[in-house]
Amino acid sequence: MRVVSGTARGCKLQPVPGMNTRPTTDRVKENVFNLIQEHIRGARVLDLFAGTGQLGIEALSRGAQHCDFVEHNKTAYNIVYKNAQAARVADRAALHRAEAEQFVSRAAKQGYDLIFLDPPYGGKILENALLQIERFDILSANGIIICESAVGDRFAHGFEVVRERRYGATMITVLRRQDGGTDERHENCDLSGQL
Repeated sequence: MRVVSGTARGCKLQPVPGMNTRPTTDRVKENVFNLIQEHIRGARVLDLFAGTGQLGIEALSRGAQHCDFVEHNKTAYNIVYKNAQAARVADRAALHRAEAEQFVSRAAKQGYDLIFLDPPYGGKILENALLQIERFDILSANGIIICESAVGDRFAHGFEVVRERRYGATMITVLRRQDGGTDERHENCDLSGQL
C-alpha cells in the first residue's frame, strides 16, 4: 500500500494490524483518483471511515487543501497519524477519533468538496452515512462523494449518481447533490464528461 501520485508519491503506508480493515487496492485507488483529479486541487476533504487514511492522504498528496480524517478505532486512528506523518501531509490534516454519525452531526454546513466513504461492506453503514451527510448538509454546492462498496451492496440516498465503476468485487459510486450548485471553483466543470 503506497501513495500513488503527488508530493508523497511512492510513500509506503502502514496497514492496520488484523483483518478488521479492508484497504482500497492501489489499482482501484489509482483509477478513482484519475477520475476525480480535476476536483482535488484546493479541495476540502473528508475521509469519514479513514482506516489507514490512504484515501485522504492521496488527496492531500495531489493538492487538496485540507483533510479531516475520522476513525473511531484507536489502533486505526494511530495508524492514520503515523501514515500522515510519513507522507508529510500532517500539516494539512486533522484527525478525529469519533463515530461517523457523531462527527457529521457537528461538521460545518457545506464544508466539504470531496467526501470519501469506504466503510465495512454490507449492512447499513454506508446508507446511514449518506443520510447523515444529506441531513446535515455538509457537502459543498459542487462537491462529490466517492463511495466504495461491495458489488452486491444496495443503498438508498438523496444524491445523484454521476458514475458507477466496477473493479472485480468492488463498486465505486460517484455522487453529487441533486440541486446542482454554482460554486465558482467548479462552475465550468462538467462532471459527467470527466467521470
